[in-house]
Amino acid sequence: MTIECKGEQLILSSDKAIYWQARKMLIISDLHIGKSAHFRKSGIPVPDSINLTDLQRLTALISEFNPETLLVTGDMFHNNINSDTNTFMHWRKSFAHLKVVLIKGNHDNLKNEDYDALGINVHQKELLAAPFRFIHDKPDQVDEYYNISGHIHPGVIIYGKAKQQLKFPCFYFGSDYAILPAFSVFTGLKVLNPKQGDRFYAITPAKVIAIKA
Repeated sequence: MTIECKGEQLILSSDKAIYWQARKMLIISDLHIGKSAHFRKSGIPVPDSINLTDLQRLTALISEFNPETLLVTGDMFHNNINSDTNTFMHWRKSFAHLKVVLIKGNHDNLKNEDYDALGINVHQKELLAAPFRFIHDKPDQVDEYYNISGHIHPGVIIYGKAKQQLKFPCFYFGSDYAILPAFSVFTGLKVLNPKQGDRFYAITPAKVIAIKA
């Protein structure tokens, strides 16, 4: 689905990504590389296929859109270097031509030399690319930039005719900022309370659909 935001055309992918064609930029959030390995280390039996599945989806998106830049708006990694991170390292070598930019999130605790070794350009707080500001969490102030963030793992509830409820991840676009869905399949959802004028785009198994607030 293609939408307009602040005069720019953005493609909302059902694989939980935005493609900004004017900048040839693929934008995702909350990839959480290393989360499944972190849980396994703590004795919780989480399949190691989760990380690989996320990277396969990312590969498919890169093949579809052929971006010059991959931008991650925080929580690209979940903790420290572990086996999942090593898997990403091998994946990264297959896309050495791709510029990878990270806005650090609260879980991005790798050392600076680790990011350098992975070929990742790190911004501590934000990245300005008019008319947008890319940031990990909801901004504290409003200015001339429209903010695009992650962190919250937004979801929306769709009500059926028989009063059944279905919960889906979503893209949220408010008056001052947008929130991307968590890219990783190993995350929960926070259902957002809509305000008048808010735009929700639910990610269903079939396609992205617009939901009226």
